Amino acid sequence: MSMHSNTSQGVVVFHSGYGHTKRMADAVAEGARATLLQIDADGNLSDQAWADIAAAHYIIVGSPTYMGGPSWQFKKFADASSKPWFEDAWKDKVFGGFTNSASINGDKLATLQYFALLAAQHRGIWVGMGMKSSNTKASRRDDINRMGSFLGAMAQTPADAAPEEMSSGDLDTARIYGRRVAEIADRVRTSNR
Repeated sequence: MSMHSNTSQGVVVFHSGYGHTKRMADAVAEGARATLLQIDADGNLSDQAWADIAAAHYIIVGSPTYMGGPSWQFKKFADASSKPWFEDAWKDKVFGGFTNSASINGDKLATLQYFALLAAQHRGIWVGMGMKSSNTKASRRDDINRMGSFLGAMAQTPADAAPEEMSSGDLDTARIYGRRVAEIADRVRTSNR
């Protein structure tokens, strides 16, 4: 992996219902060296958070997967992003996304597809995982990309597990993915100079 130069400014915009997605957001932000912006329980962000998104070169979004898609709080944020959409304010920004669910599949792919479509609506540039999955008989729960995702970072946490019990491999995957999004944003900025 290349050195992370940290020349791009990024944000991680996320909602977390029980703390698991927050822990994943922390890992993504650590890897990306990005600012965390948490959507509150009512689906709102502060005016400062919206300003931080406007100033960002890349936006990484996250939500738990509930009932086959992102939480309603995240969807409220997505709907509220129609104002920057009208202004093309997020056009050509680099995007990525991540999600967590209790089940192995949990229909997490539908959540990531929602995020990628949101990025496309804003005419942004989506970044995939850039890594293969751990899918052999020797693979273990704490391996990198054990969920086998290529679109964005996925984590699986049993419904009765605390955020502290999350797979270290899922969190490492989130960290690596955050770094990848930031690195791609740096390349895009450098090529546009």
